[in-house]
Formats: sequence, structure tokens, C-alpha cells
Amino acid sequence: MGTDVYTSPLSERYASKEMQYVFSPDMKFRTWRRLWIALAETEKELGLNITDEQIEELKAHKDDINYDVAKEREKEVRHDVMSHVYAYGVQCPKAKGIIHLGATSCYVGDNTDIIVMNEALKIVRAKLINVLDKLCSFADANKAVPTLAFTHFQPAQPTTVGKRATLWTQDFLSDLEDLEYVQSTLKLLGSKGTTGTQASFLELFEGDNDKIDKIDPMIAEKMGFKACYPVSGQTYSRKVDTRVLNVLAGIAASAHKMSNDIRLLQHLKEVEEPFEKSQIGSSAMAYKRNPMRSERIASLARYVMIDALNPAITSATQWFERTLDDSANKRIAIPEGFLAIDGILDLCLNVVDGLVVYPKVINKRLMSELPFMATENIMMDAVKAGGDRQELHEKIRTLSMEAGKNVKVEGKDNNLLELIANDEAFNLSYEELEKAMDPSKYVGRSVLQTERFLNDFVKPVLEKNKDLLGKTAEINV
Repeated sequence: MGTDVYTSPLSERYASKEMQYVFSPDMKFRTWRRLWIALAETEKELGLNITDEQIEELKAHKDDINYDVAKEREKEVRHDVMSHVYAYGVQCPKAKGIIHLGATSCYVGDNTDIIVMNEALKIVRAKLINVLDKLCSFADANKAVPTLAFTHFQPAQPTTVGKRATLWTQDFLSDLEDLEYVQSTLKLLGSKGTTGTQASFLELFEGDNDKIDKIDPMIAEKMGFKACYPVSGQTYSRKVDTRVLNVLAGIAASAHKMSNDIRLLQHLKEVEEPFEKSQIGSSAMAYKRNPMRSERIASLARYVMIDALNPAITSATQWFERTLDDSANKRIAIPEGFLAIDGILDLCLNVVDGLVVYPKVINKRLMSELPFMATENIMMDAVKAGGDRQELHEKIRTLSMEAGKNVKVEGKDNNLLELIANDEAFNLSYEELEKAMDPSKYVGRSVLQTERFLNDFVKPVLEKNKDLLGKTAEINV
């Protein structure tokens, strides 16, 4: 395509070729032809006058689509499905009369949409599992690295780098559970006719309800699905699209949260996303190393979260058995939601796989705050040395305020330990106080929690899906 027309950044910059193919015209129209073959085979097997020769002719041309004929026909009739029925008939003169027999346009349109979303969810699932794998490795490698934890982005009790990563991992694990559940409930529309009543098949099969009951299950099996939705209007309920996009929005939210944390940690110089040797961080400031991939994750994630509103509103505003105000919106919202989440997961794979941790910076910041957090332990040691708890509590509160003032007002280092050592009420030397400054004493059960979470919840999922592991992501920009 030339440089004088708009092209979507999702396909140009972010989404993989694999995901782009799933939403390509080729995938769509090949699936239409597979559905027409499944319908013809089913009708033949249930007794309609359709020959093996006609079926074989349809199969012989299922992939060599004559797009030029279809495009010319659509200019004339203004109907994409009937244009492709015509084009298929040109290639299959013997089967021409039985293509699309008894069906309405939604037979190919809606069934294809479900098939395409199912294939796209397979790609998303595989990438999500690989993100979990990378996070599992990162959390395990850093499970015992103490770091300053934050609540309200204010210093709080210490945690470990690995424990923090389990929070990101758990969010993605929840997303995987949601994805697998929604995907397991996907069904085809089947072939139910213009308003979902199967009236055309009542005519074709001369009122034989037993045969008509078999149509949808047979089509579903041929197309690799367990079932069709039991009732429908002309279309499957647009609530299905809402459920699928909500899964994507959930993944986007998890990715956004993780990317925000990484961006903040990169500002603190504690953790850094991959930065390639020839990468330029800023056009003006040569020293800059911007977290541009994490920022891109956040940017695309916002798009996906908002995009989930499209199918929700479409679902809510459908009239009775069918209105066409879903079509244009659906044509954009569903593919672009998937293309965006595909790009997000590739970025997550790339970022997590190459995350750099700076333990010395982490330790320096933690040690500058640790005296405040160690006051409870220091107070207990002082009580053991003969001090009065109530008196010591008030003194340590006062000394903490003084040390805090030195840090924030005077710009000095935290001198709380010196202040305590110089106060005779504590009866503790500076050396004794320093012994209390081992960060590992203050991380609680972080290491154990990390190990248990990874071993009991994450690794079983990875083992179950080991055939999907090993994916890497190529970032285009």
C-alpha cells in the first residue's frame, strides 16, 4: 500500500503477522467456503438431493478464491455474501445451485466471526502463558532480593523484588482463567435462518424435525466446535462479543498496571526495561533512557479497555431479532481489540524477558528508609536491655520526627540510628543497632509466599502448557 493512504498503526507497527492473518480477508473468505461445504455435506447426509460430485467440486475450490469476480459482482449487487456465493458458483458450476442452500448471510458471517475470535483467542492464550513463564522466572530469580515496598507511593514495609512480580503474575493468571472460561463457552450460530426459526429448513426437509435437530450439531462438529447456541435471532447474541472483549480488556488492565510499576521503578533507577545499544532515548537529551515500551503498553492498553465498550453498547442496542447497526462497529472493534492486545502481549514478553534489576540502587534506597521501619524491633531490643516501653515509644517517635526533618528539610542522610545510640534510655550501641539493619529480617514471608505461589499456582499451568512455551517477541519499533 502506498504512502498516500491511511494504514492502521496496529498492523503497521504493533500486531504480529500471525494475528493479522486471523483477521485477514483470506481467512474470512476461506472460512466462508468451509462453512458452505459443511452445510452442503450436512444437508446431503440428512437426505437432500446433493451429490458427492457437487461436494468434491466445492472442496476443489475452497482455497483458490476468485476475488476479482466477487469484487465485480459486489459493485453490482451491493451484497458481500451473495457476491461470494456467485463467485464460488462460477468456479463450481455443478454445485452452483446448492451453495448456501436454506441459509441466510449470517450463516457464514456470524459463524466465521466466532471461528475467527476463537483462533485469535488461541494466539492470545499462548502469548499470555509465555508472559506468565517469563514473569515466573523473573520472580523466582529475585524472590530474596529485599526492596522498599510502597503504599500510596510512600515508603512502607519492605518486600522483595520477586514478591512484587508475583502481584503482576497473579493478575495475568486471573486473565488466563477468564480467557479459558469464555473460550470454553464459545459456540457457533449454526444455521437458523432469517429470524432464527429455521423456517427454511422446515420447507427443505418437509417438516422433519428430527433431521432439522441434527443440522446444527453436525455443522458444529465439522467446524471443530462442541455445539451451537440453542436459540438465536438472525445473529448470535452480540453479548458474546462483549464477553470476549472484556477478557481482552482484563489483560490490558493487568499489562497497564505492570507497565506503570516498571515505569515508576525505572524512574527510581531500580529496575529497567531492555534498552538496545543503538536505541535513542531522547532527541534532545542523549543520556535519557525512557521506558518507551512500557509506555507503549500503557498507551495500547487504554485503547483496549475503552474498546470493550463498543460491543457492550452494540449488544445493548440491538433491536429484536436483528439490526445492522452492529456491522460497521463490529468490523472495527473486534479485530482492532485483538490486534492491540497482541501488540501489548508481545511488548510484555519483550520487556519482562529483558528486565534489568539494580540491586545496589535498590539496597541504597531501602537502607535509607529502613531505620524508620526497624523502630519496633529496636524498641523491643531496648526493652530487653532494661528500658521502659512507654517511655521508649515516645522517645523513638520524637527521634524519628527529628531524623525525618534532617532528611526532608536539611537534605541530610537518615541519622536515626545515631540519634538512638546517643540516647542513654535505649542502652544500645551504634554497632548493636546496625545489626538490626538486615533487610531480610523485615520482608516477612515474601520469599516463602513467592515460592509457594510459583510452585502451587504458576508452574502447574506452565507444565500443562509446556508445548506452547518458548515464544519470543519481535518488536518492530
